[in-house]
Amino acid sequence: MEAGTLVPAGRKLGVIGAGVMGQALMKGLLSAGLLTRDQIWAADRSPETREVVARDLGVAVSEDYRHELAQTDVVLVCVKPSQIVPTMATARASGPASSTLFISILAGVTTAQLEAALALPNPWVRAMPNTPAVVGEGMTVVCRGRDATTDHLETARRVFAAVGRCEVVDETYCNAITALSGSGPAYMYLVMEALADGGVRVGLPRDLALTLVAQTMLGAARMVQATGRHPASLRDDVTTPAGCTIGGLLMLEDGKIRSVFARAVEEATRIVEDLGRSASTTRKTGDRA
Repeated sequence: MEAGTLVPAGRKLGVIGAGVMGQALMKGLLSAGLLTRDQIWAADRSPETREVVARDLGVAVSEDYRHELAQTDVVLVCVKPSQIVPTMATARASGPASSTLFISILAGVTTAQLEAALALPNPWVRAMPNTPAVVGEGMTVVCRGRDATTDHLETARRVFAAVGRCEVVDETYCNAITALSGSGPAYMYLVMEALADGGVRVGLPRDLALTLVAQTMLGAARMVQATGRHPASLRDDVTTPAGCTIGGLLMLEDGKIRSVFARAVEEATRIVEDLGRSASTTRKTGDRA
C-alpha cells in the first residue's frame, strides 16, 4: 500500500480519544488520501467506541497507546478538557520524539496549558473544529503554540482541511470562536427546529417542513459565502415593501432575536473560559484516554 502524504512512510498519526470528532478526522484523512490505514492508530477507553472504530474505519485501535508514540509524528488529542492532565502524563511517560507534533481540539485549554501538561519541548497546535466535520463541512480554526513552526501549522491546517474549511487565527480569538462556530451548529439546529415547527403550525407535514428549512439554511449560507455580501444586504433582496417577509422579520425583532443570539455567544464564551481554567487544575485518576 502506498503511503499517504501527511507523514512519511513508516511513521504514523495517532488519535487519543476516538469519539465523534476523532472518528470524523480519521475518516476525512483517509478519504483525502493523506494517510493510509496502517499509518493511523487510535486510542479510547470505551470498548464500544473501539469496536466502532475497528469495524468502520479499519484502523488499529486500543486502550493503551503508550507503545505507539515512539513511531508517531502527529498526535491528535481529542479527549475532554478535564482529561488533559492525566492523558499528557501518560504521553510524557511514553517518550514521544521531541519532533512529534501534538494537536489539541480541547475547548478552552490554551497552548500554554497544553505545553505545561505535557512538560516536554514538543510543538503544539490548538484547533477548534465543529461537528459538521462529520459530513465534510466543518469549520476549524488553528493557532500555534510556543514551539510550533509554520510547517507544523500547515500540517494541522491540512488535517482539518480534509473535513471542511480551516483558518489560521491568533489564539486570543479561540474561546470566542469556540462559542460561535464550535457551539454554532447547536444554535442552527434550534433555529431549524423552531422554523419547522412554524411550518407544521401552518399546515405543512413535518418531514417536508424540515426539508425546506434545511435546504433554505444551506442555501442562505452559501449565498453569503459565494457573493461576499453582508447578510443584511441579502436580506433586503428578500424583503419587499408590505410583503410577508417584513412581517415575519418584525416578529423576530419583537422577540429580541439579535440580542438573544449575541447573549448566547457571550455566555458560551464565558463557559469556555471556565473550562480552560478548570482543566489546568484537574487531577483525575485513570490516565488513559
